[in-house]
Amino acid sequence: MSDILTELIDEIGPGHMGSTAYDTAWAAQLGENDWNLSSHALAWLAENQLPDGSWGAPAPMYYHDRVLCTLAAMIAISHRGRRGHDKVQIDNGKLALDRIVSGATLGLQSDPNGATVGFEMIAPTLAAEAEKLGIIKKQGDRILGRLSKQRAKKLSYLKDHMISRHVTIAFSAEMAGTDGKHMLDIENLQESNGSVGLSPSATAYFATYIKKGDEASLKYLRSIAKPDGGLPNVAPFDVFEIAWSLWNLGLIPDLQVTAKLKPHIDFLSNAWVPRRGVSFATDYSVGDSDDTVMTYSTLLRFGIEKDLASVLAYEEKDHFRCFDLEVNPSISANIHILHALRQAGLNQKNSSVQKIIHFLRKTKSEHHYWVDKWHASAYYPTAHAIIACAGFANDLVAESVEWILKSQNANGSWGTYIPTAEETAYAIQALWSWNEKVARIPKAVFKNGARWLQEHLDGLYPPLWIGKCLYNPRLVIRSAVISALGLVS
Repeated sequence: MSDILTELIDEIGPGHMGSTAYDTAWAAQLGENDWNLSSHALAWLAENQLPDGSWGAPAPMYYHDRVLCTLAAMIAISHRGRRGHDKVQIDNGKLALDRIVSGATLGLQSDPNGATVGFEMIAPTLAAEAEKLGIIKKQGDRILGRLSKQRAKKLSYLKDHMISRHVTIAFSAEMAGTDGKHMLDIENLQESNGSVGLSPSATAYFATYIKKGDEASLKYLRSIAKPDGGLPNVAPFDVFEIAWSLWNLGLIPDLQVTAKLKPHIDFLSNAWVPRRGVSFATDYSVGDSDDTVMTYSTLLRFGIEKDLASVLAYEEKDHFRCFDLEVNPSISANIHILHALRQAGLNQKNSSVQKIIHFLRKTKSEHHYWVDKWHASAYYPTAHAIIACAGFANDLVAESVEWILKSQNANGSWGTYIPTAEETAYAIQALWSWNEKVARIPKAVFKNGARWLQEHLDGLYPPLWIGKCLYNPRLVIRSAVISALGLVS
């Protein structure tokens, strides 16, 4: 156990993530601007088309992810592809997209917490380009056509607001397409590292359609491209990776490696700006409550106290926002803030604590779990809610504990779509907290879960995190797995 823990601590830092078809497809369009980067990305797409003809996360099958990734990949191949094989891939992609869209009308319009970031703005932009290239037929009243009307309406709301690096929508700048370029504050859009929102797709769009061949953008993209040509959904994300990883490890009592953690603790402490907190990366201009509060909690766990005002600055009338101007609140961010307020010594009489508890009661599903816009699995927010509330607001999560117990698979694992090490780790973390602070959990639950988790410690982690497509912050997931094993070992 100490070896894998030490290895993790040595590796965390800039942010480790698998490639995504969506961002790689945008890089593949860079042919006129960087032939080498584009060709390698195109080769990655050719190798990573799924058996059903679509692109995206192999598992789980997630409608929003598959629609965006498939559209983006087909557009890229149409722009660059010249071989017979490319036409076959596009034809297979068309058939796959038809199946996905025709079967996903409700899925694409249901709870906004399930939508990928910027979906209602990006999907119509891609669909319009695909129509122009003759890849898909006119969408009309089909779901992608209806989304186009929503996008036009939203663009009209944004007409007086310029998009710069200081607003979150810059992360999805490609949603501007060719008809919304006037909304981009071009001279104030890029971050110091040349990226647009630390997003490979937004940056590739910028270098292709806004500042063609922009060298700072291309330098950023070259620096994050993987040897096989793939690109991640976001890079870097140093604060996020370190804060979440240390938060997971911090759940382990009497952690024996605190000295090795010092460089990472110092990094988070130095990233903190009083009355602002942090962003998900030191290179990113937009702060958010989730990274701020996870950093606050992590630092407090290791003996460093920052100003709580930086967290409270995100308070709204009936919840805490994650980002400024967000459409729907993040349930997990509110859960994390509740946990931090408890850590800071506030009790249930505190108005902010009461506000979050009321918000969580209102947003809990009839099945006694929560779903969130940042993660495809209910185990993530629900487990974190149990950790936040165990011994503090037991009545809010008691039925959620029962849901986790009843949903354990016969082999000891947990999983929403398929059994995963990530979800199994979250379940174990939550049940361990309940066992320690409230009521005993049967030992067999931990024994069977830990056995399955140990067997799948080094397997591939399916992408369950929600960005513009599904992604997997590999070391954040691994830290949760190691944490769970450390708790029950």
